[in-house]
Amino acid sequence: MLRTVRDLGAAVRRTRQAAGLSQQSLAVEARVSRQWLSRFEAGKNPAAELQKVLDVLGALGLAVDLIRVPELESENADPFADLFEGDRWRQS
Repeated sequence: MLRTVRDLGAAVRRTRQAAGLSQQSLAVEARVSRQWLSRFEAGKNPAAELQKVLDVLGALGLAVDLIRVPELESENADPFADLFEGDRWRQS
């Protein structure tokens, strides 16, 4: 599952390499600069313009699919809750 721009950039790099494409050829196809693509693949472009990202994905034959991330069960929502049970930790 991709959760960060760095994860997405790494996935793009893997897909590009598996397709046997150079950064330059993908950049031309996606209408972005090779420098932009290089920064994006390296995760060094955290504010990557969404349209450019979508253009790169489209040039690789990929699309974005949004899925729901499972929520924490309500009883486990706070992983530290049991550490603070008891009166001495409660605030008034």
